[in-house]
Amino acid sequence: MSIRSVILLIAGAIFGFCGALTSGVLAEHSIEPGAPAAPAVLPWQEASLFAEVYERIKRDYVEEVDDHLLMERAVRGMVAALDPHSAYLDSQEFEEIRLSTMGSYPGVGIEVVPQDGVVKVRHPIDGSPAQRAGLKAGDEIVKIDGVEIGGDLAAATAHMRGASGSTVRLTIRRAGSAAPLEFTLRRAQVEVSSVRAEILEPGYGYLRVTSFTETTAEDVSHALLRLKRDNKGALRGLVLDLRDNPGGVLEAGVAVADDFLEQGVIVSADGRTPEARFRMDATHHGDLLNGAPLVVLVNGGTASASEIVAGALKDHGRALLVGRTTYGKGSVQTVMPLAHGGALKLTTSRYFTPSGASIQGKGIIPDIVEAGPQKSAAVDSPGTAPLALRDDEVHTGLATLKTRGALAARAAGEPHGSRDLVP
Repeated sequence: MSIRSVILLIAGAIFGFCGALTSGVLAEHSIEPGAPAAPAVLPWQEASLFAEVYERIKRDYVEEVDDHLLMERAVRGMVAALDPHSAYLDSQEFEEIRLSTMGSYPGVGIEVVPQDGVVKVRHPIDGSPAQRAGLKAGDEIVKIDGVEIGGDLAAATAHMRGASGSTVRLTIRRAGSAAPLEFTLRRAQVEVSSVRAEILEPGYGYLRVTSFTETTAEDVSHALLRLKRDNKGALRGLVLDLRDNPGGVLEAGVAVADDFLEQGVIVSADGRTPEARFRMDATHHGDLLNGAPLVVLVNGGTASASEIVAGALKDHGRALLVGRTTYGKGSVQTVMPLAHGGALKLTTSRYFTPSGASIQGKGIIPDIVEAGPQKSAAVDSPGTAPLALRDDEVHTGLATLKTRGALAARAAGEPHGSRDLVP
């Protein structure tokens, strides 16, 4: 068989849909494995074009290119050209994305963020090796096992994860320290909570959700119970902080929205396949706040599943949104494991808020728009002052809760027009 014939066979294998793909959805909706798709018919001219380009690269490119690498890059390019959210994942990337949605992983227990060209510690997780070793919010990670990482967040995350019991050495630059600090951490299984909660002042709670994982819905329910316990009674209002929440598991987002809704549509989606068309409704288990005023903080980093939550609460009139226009990711990605160990993350649906609106590329405009440059949430930075004094948007949210509560109380005592008085 000639090399051209081999290349044409490879081209057909790449472009055809061959083999059964089991499906699961990231941030975005879990479905049962479906029947294998019918093989796509690849026009001869297109296969011939691919074969010709491949052959020219193999023969004439200035350096010899590995066949496996060239094929992988061809697949990556094909998928990436579809839209910004579709991607081919190799086995390591697939494992990373799987771990990110589980709420538990082997590592050192640090939430990190890219900032000003470096990777900084946002928050050492309670009880983690990082917290026990003394790492602090704001620490800059300079090296991992002696290798400089610059601002490469993905590389930093990958290097810090590893088998429980193994060690990793971090070189840290800390404000106020003249020389870099060295920490040797022993990795362990880290339980990650994407939820933080505190009482802002008597009667008013604060709940921050940083992402939506498999455990988020349960964590939110527990956090609300703790807030009521700490408040020694029902809350008069809650600030739900979804700023810089990039999304995650769709079902988790729907469950959190359901915690504050009595009934109605939370999200609907439309796509080409039956699995890609769905609608999710509130389950009638009741509003965990018993109708107390709710404010949701959003910004340009509020995306995907967190926009579903914000959109549902806004459309049903359950909450006022405070902050900045959200990111505008109105699509659903299904993660499809592949036979060789990698996966395909493919956009399969576009979703709609309860009002039928698509937020793709537009985002959700808050009811109260904050002016000035966007800032990180103060809860992610160390500070001794109360959160409502350190964070302007939390302060606005708290003031809005009090206003809504006062209006509702006044409306309850008036015989006419009571509904019109509550925003």
